[in-house]
Amino acid sequence: MPQLPPGPTTLRSVLVTVVPWRADPRAGRRRLVAAEENVLDELRRLRLRMPQLTGALAAGTNGLVLGADAGNPEGVAALTAAALGVCVRLTEAGGQGRFQELLVRGERGYVASYAAGSSAVLTLLAGPRVNIDRLHREARRSGARIGDLLDGRTHRACPGP
Repeated sequence: MPQLPPGPTTLRSVLVTVVPWRADPRAGRRRLVAAEENVLDELRRLRLRMPQLTGALAAGTNGLVLGADAGNPEGVAALTAAALGVCVRLTEAGGQGRFQELLVRGERGYVASYAAGSSAVLTLLAGPRVNIDRLHREARRSGARIGDLLDGRTHRACPGP
């Protein structure tokens, strides 16, 4: 996960801390397109396994959308990046280690964000009746797969729903 600069945390310092999601700048556009297509496939499979989801997106820690199956992906990705910055600081300040996940409950459902590799986040929108244990289980699995895809690790095809 990204390391924020030392010193006082301001919204600006959180938003300008950018970690590029591409580990190898020489990888080329072909690898990026393939990874983006695979990320979209993973998001679609996740939505099939979890019909209570109303949206899913993968974003870089810089707030750029990497794949989305949701309305308003740019806005959600930007807010996810801001929340991630605060969460990273909070877990570090509390001595809890690296950021893993965030769950927010609203009147009409949940927003959940999960670490997805070294520089991406999986954010899910779910209705109020979602099974939280199942949400965590499925999202952690998908976040790991997406992280593998984006970090360039070998990825085995996962079975369909």
